[in-house]
Amino acid sequence: MSAGCQGCKADIEQFDIAMAFQPIVDVETGAVFAFEALVRSSRGESAGEVLARVTPENRYAFDQQCRVAAIEGAVAAGILDTGARLSINFLPNAVYSPLACIQLTLKTARATGFPEDRLIFEFTENEHMSDTEHVRNIVESYQAMGFATALDDFGAGHAGLGLLAKFQTDIIKLDMELIRGIDTSMPRRLIVEGVARLAESLGIAVIAEGIETLAEFDALRAIGVRYIQGYLLARPSFQSLPELSIPI
Repeated sequence: MSAGCQGCKADIEQFDIAMAFQPIVDVETGAVFAFEALVRSSRGESAGEVLARVTPENRYAFDQQCRVAAIEGAVAAGILDTGARLSINFLPNAVYSPLACIQLTLKTARATGFPEDRLIFEFTENEHMSDTEHVRNIVESYQAMGFATALDDFGAGHAGLGLLAKFQTDIIKLDMELIRGIDTSMPRRLIVEGVARLAESLGIAVIAEGIETLAEFDALRAIGVRYIQGYLLARPSFQSLPELSIPI
């Protein structure tokens, strides 16, 4: 039996999860480009408390249930009344077969009426990737299915430019450590400018995350970063779409 069959047929542990949503804003238009679904418990406990209960044995079930909760929660919160995309975090090590493991996601999207071409799947380079070829296969398979893909926390964790050289996601999300204090740090500014130019050459969109101050926002706009996410614009809102505060 293949690993994929083992994962799909394993006993499904039920996780007590719900989602909070945080917007990613297109500063050129002032519209929400996407809402990122952030896992919480149904009682609003933090992502860290939920993720602490994930093990190699139950991560497939967790990953699948997060996808369902993200789509159902976003639709219930009113995302269909917007033109925004939905960004879902996934665990590459929980995907045995891209085609097989996407079926429940597709079934949920169709059942709720959520357009499949508005789905973004993002993963973090902070998660150790023992098999980057497997991750490349997931990314390329998702892209072939018409989904957008995003590499989160770019510039931190186990990889960076080396990972980007092996495969290219549609989006990279700059780690907040590169953003913090960018208005007063020339090294940070030069690094972000360089990454932004590189991404543009590769046809990759850049999202800056973790923006907390107007000075950081202005510095990123001056560099030409189009997509912004952070507390300055909106904090994650539990089971609802938050109101925006856009300083433009």
